[in-house]
Amino acid sequence: MTCPRVPRRLYCRVMSARTAIPGVVLALLLAGTVEAQPMYRYINDEGNAVVAYQVPPEHVAKGYEVLNEKGVIVDVVPRSLTAEERASMSSEERLAREAEDERKRLQAWDQSLLLRYSSVEDIEAARDRALRDLRIRVSILKGKQRSLRQQVENYQAQAADQERRGEPVSQAHLEAIEDLRRDMAQAQRSMVEREREISEVVASYERDIERFRTLLEVVELRKRMARNDEPGAED
Repeated sequence: MTCPRVPRRLYCRVMSARTAIPGVVLALLLAGTVEAQPMYRYINDEGNAVVAYQVPPEHVAKGYEVLNEKGVIVDVVPRSLTAEERASMSSEERLAREAEDERKRLQAWDQSLLLRYSSVEDIEAARDRALRDLRIRVSILKGKQRSLRQQVENYQAQAADQERRGEPVSQAHLEAIEDLRRDMAQAQRSMVEREREISEVVASYERDIERFRTLLEVVELRKRMARNDEPGAED
């Protein structure tokens, strides 16, 4: 078999070091199944050991254990080194450790994608559900803002009436207005936070979609290479 049998753009893309697919993940893809997937044990923020089918991205750097279907440890992924620890390593050691960390990060990411999705459409549907929930929260916060603003305007109108009648403005009204303004400020901060979350969710799912497409391209590439290696294939 020669390289021209496979589109060079596709070959270069999926075989680059940055997007190289771990063998265990590729085997799962080629087999068309994710049965008997390993489990992972990691320590959560509360210091408790958690066993799950994937390690949350924020815990990967802390290290974790890989368990088989019987719960037996088959691999131990060490924690990532601190900046001080990396600085004390030689350049060769540092590069080797960084390459290994990246390989394990990609493997955990790929296995997570394969466990959760079977197609790009599945990822897009999950993204749309997540965005719908966040946008509902934003809509609720906007409604709360309108309600709070209306209450402030009502209290201000009552205070103005009291002044026109030559009466002192009710202290209760003034305190209520201040409380409502604080609530409005908090609602505004919450809306900004939800909008930030929406942007992050969109970016995260876009990365997942791109990575999943790379996985599919690797499978297609390997299939083409296998067909070209079959007896009788043209040289």
